[in-house]
Amino acid sequence: MAYDEELAERIRDLIEPGPTVAERKMFGGLSFLVGGNMALAVSGKGGLLIRVGPELGARLIDDDGVQQAVMGSREMTGWVLVSAAHLEDDTRLREWVGRGVEFARSLPPKD
Repeated sequence: MAYDEELAERIRDLIEPGPTVAERKMFGGLSFLVGGNMALAVSGKGGLLIRVGPELGARLIDDDGVQQAVMGSREMTGWVLVSAAHLEDDTRLREWVGRGVEFARSLPPKD
């Protein structure tokens, strides 16, 4: 399954472009990197993977439409998967994108 192009475009509208922001296709989805660190990814299986860090991630998986992100058989600590239905509202999408970008910016930049 290809990633949701419409969701990707909505995210592009929310992330301020700049020299430290990049997009990269990987794992059947489209990832958004900030400072070389992956912040979020439109999943090829539907929904949005958001990097929020282990502490916040553990608290957020109780929210409706949010679950622990899993790649293969491995849980991705610090990442959550937000369902596409949970992202239909622009305000909610903005909040989720902001969480991922904020966490990526808190990390040391990569070359």
